[in-house]
Amino acid sequence: MATGTEPPATEPRSESGGVRGAARAAIAAPHLRTDRWWLAPAGTAAGLLAFIVYSTWRAFADAHYYAAPYVSPFYSPCLAERCEPMRSGPNWEIFGSWWGISPAIIILIFPLGFRLTCYYYRKAYYRGFWASPPACAVAEPHKKYSGETRFPLILQNIHRYFFYAALVVAGILTYDTVLAFRDENYAWGHMGLGTLVFLVNIVLIWAYTISCHSCRHIVGGKLKHFSKHPVRYRMWQWVGKLNARHMQLAWASLVSVALADFYVYLVASGAFDDPRFF
Repeated sequence: MATGTEPPATEPRSESGGVRGAARAAIAAPHLRTDRWWLAPAGTAAGLLAFIVYSTWRAFADAHYYAAPYVSPFYSPCLAERCEPMRSGPNWEIFGSWWGISPAIIILIFPLGFRLTCYYYRKAYYRGFWASPPACAVAEPHKKYSGETRFPLILQNIHRYFFYAALVVAGILTYDTVLAFRDENYAWGHMGLGTLVFLVNIVLIWAYTISCHSCRHIVGGKLKHFSKHPVRYRMWQWVGKLNARHMQLAWASLVSVALADFYVYLVASGAFDDPRFF
């Protein structure tokens, strides 16, 4: 019986495998979408690439990351002996004088690892950079698909452990935000534009971190009866509401952490004076 998807007799079936294999419907067009479906993956790739270029430059710059009372979130906590001294700041000299490159390399592995293994970011860069798939209802160019069952993608399963590390980092950045209520002479009770930048950033960092799928599972997972655990149930509902905005929070926090670092760079390099509100 004809189904309308059989190839013409003069057009041989592809044996290349994947979505073009013999087991697939014989549709001549690569896809049937008529909208500009490529804009979303292209925009995602451009946004992520811009952050990668900027964060790489700042991580290896090893300069202009502290201007009292502000410390760049890319360099906090500063774990090397060669770090700039920060009064009451996150200076933990765990790595001695033998560490010769930027101290940001030590700490950035944890927040970047958390984002790299994040469920949303995985979808974003799989589509944006690997075209796997490039968009809904658009065939991917790969002949085979193994998902995240092989190295290196099987390492995505350690996302929960990066979540635990991200909680620690968020706590340290919260401490940095509290220290931002000092002036350049470390006197308390002051607020500058940088303080506001840090406040916005830490709120978005916490919102993104808590909206993580792993957090939602930790809070309410493996419960057979929510009625017997009313506190966890309410927490699960709250995290679930944030989780529904996980994509927006992922991008907002990515932009805010870059802006916070850039603000510290401007102040520390002398290109900009931090305005004081009080």
